[in-house]
Amino acid sequence: MAIVGSEDEGSDPSGDDSYVPPPKDRSDPRAWCAVAAARLALDQPETALDAARQAMSLAPYGDWGHRLASLALERLGRDAEAVAAARDAVRLAPGSWAARLRLAAALRRMRRGWRDAWIQAGHAARFAPERPGPHVLIGDLCLLRGDHEQAARAYRTALRRDDRHIAAHVNLGLTLLRWERPRGHHDPAWPVDPRDTGHDRELVASWSRQVRSLLAAAVAGVTLLAVVTGLREEARLLGAALLPPIAVLTVRRARGLRARPYLPAMLARDPWLGMAVSVTVMVALGYTAAIAFGAVADGVLWAALFGLALCNGPAMAVLRLLAETWRGRPLAALAEFAAAGEERAARRAAGVTLWIITGRLWCLAALPPLAVPLTGEPRAALAALLVPAALWYVRARAGEYGRAVAAGDRGLRTALAAVLCSAVAAAAAGLLALGAAPGTAEAAVASGPSILWRPMWAALWPSAAALAVAALVFAGRVAAAWWRGAPGATRESLTLCEPRGLPEEAGPSPELGERLRRALTFSRQVVLAYADEGGPRVLAVGSVTEVTPSGDLRLIVADEAWEAAERDPRVAVYVADPEGRRWAEVRGIALADLDEDVLRVTPKQVAVGEYPGRHQARETIRR
Repeated sequence: MAIVGSEDEGSDPSGDDSYVPPPKDRSDPRAWCAVAAARLALDQPETALDAARQAMSLAPYGDWGHRLASLALERLGRDAEAVAAARDAVRLAPGSWAARLRLAAALRRMRRGWRDAWIQAGHAARFAPERPGPHVLIGDLCLLRGDHEQAARAYRTALRRDDRHIAAHVNLGLTLLRWERPRGHHDPAWPVDPRDTGHDRELVASWSRQVRSLLAAAVAGVTLLAVVTGLREEARLLGAALLPPIAVLTVRRARGLRARPYLPAMLARDPWLGMAVSVTVMVALGYTAAIAFGAVADGVLWAALFGLALCNGPAMAVLRLLAETWRGRPLAALAEFAAAGEERAARRAAGVTLWIITGRLWCLAALPPLAVPLTGEPRAALAALLVPAALWYVRARAGEYGRAVAAGDRGLRTALAAVLCSAVAAAAAGLLALGAAPGTAEAAVASGPSILWRPMWAALWPSAAALAVAALVFAGRVAAAWWRGAPGATRESLTLCEPRGLPEEAGPSPELGERLRRALTFSRQVVLAYADEGGPRVLAVGSVTEVTPSGDLRLIVADEAWEAAERDPRVAVYVADPEGRRWAEVRGIALADLDEDVLRVTPKQVAVGEYPGRHQARETIRR
């Protein structure tokens, strides 16, 4: 038995020459499609589009040319035209998983296209569950919404189909890091234009910054006036004069919102924007209460308001940095990046992951210098021994790949060395405390700065200085990346990995020869096999009304086959050649065509074989 025209076949360019010449037979549309695929594999979308259009002009009914044209248009940045070409491919071959996947990939780049992309990707996964591509795209769509659990399941499903799929490994690593896309406030499944939600986000963020800045200046000014001059009532009246402008600013910004019903959901999806708005409301309410009740520059309420108004910005920045550092599973993500090999997106993500791990080690190393003065227990500095142990564990888990990535980042190596030196210095302080006389170390802590040069303090100060060096190295790396416009050491540098070369959906469609078309049209021995609730079923086909130019079969079958196709569209059509001893099996996807009241089967794989002769049959009986 020979497999003919399977969708699993590809067309790879030969040799190292980047020039792909036109086909020898310029009247063959499939040859032009093969040339277009080869040029796309070499990242030549302009010439690939020309070849695909040649194929479409020769065979406008073929979905392969439309799929290749859609992919070339997408790589040229012409997204609307790419969607139109992909829709043509789906119209010509509605049961083709490759056409559905191409349309889903093109729709993903369109505004308000997420819902349609999700539907098409679901069709592709249903039509070809054995292929990794549809599951990878489903994972990408879930990751764009922030649904990390479902995205991880989709990527793992794809890796069970192909454990060497680079995009699945990289994007699974991003999922394990709990990566969020830059516009996390917007749910791509919303029917609202993302430009409207983006406008509202910037409006709310600027309102929060302006109100907090005004309130911070007002709290500082009122405090200074009341404390220095003692004019508390005048300071209170001056502070009250700022409330009407803030109210006017708030009303004007609220009237400028374009997607007001989605604002609560935006604040829930973007926790840092929600935190900024919450802090702004708290400061405004506290300030209004203090002014109303006359608690100006006096009491616990004003003290809390003073600290919240003046320190909320740095506090939120530190909190966000800590949350970003301790979110996700970086070691598991690093293993996925290592499985992707030398992919550029994987190495970039691995570098960011190592910086995240360094940030966690920095937090561990910072605990002893903070714990000793706060707890009064110098021996707490011995907790710094956890840092070398954790660093050894990270080195073992990172493997050769992690060490190679770290070797190419001088700032990362410097930061790791500084963190290790800090831990060593803090551990030395703890050992000195153990060797001190009973009560001496505790007295040293209680005495404070007057004995800063005692051995224990002399060891803790270098620990804090090393931590400061590591923090400065990280800040310098972030600033340098921002200045150059290059990827840095933060999560903002992480991006989804796109398949390189020729994706799965660019493979050829199966081709039905003229003899097979005649057999399907005129043979009376046509059988449909499908999956039923009780197992596989076989049913004689009443008639093959037509074999379309694109290769689809139009079948007249019983109602039970229609119902089975709705449950599982994967079917097989068997036909015997009336002109000889040959037979054919056409595996495909069956969809109902209600307009013509037929079952339309789009071929996915075609197998042709030959019945055994008389001597072969006798030999089979003897066995």
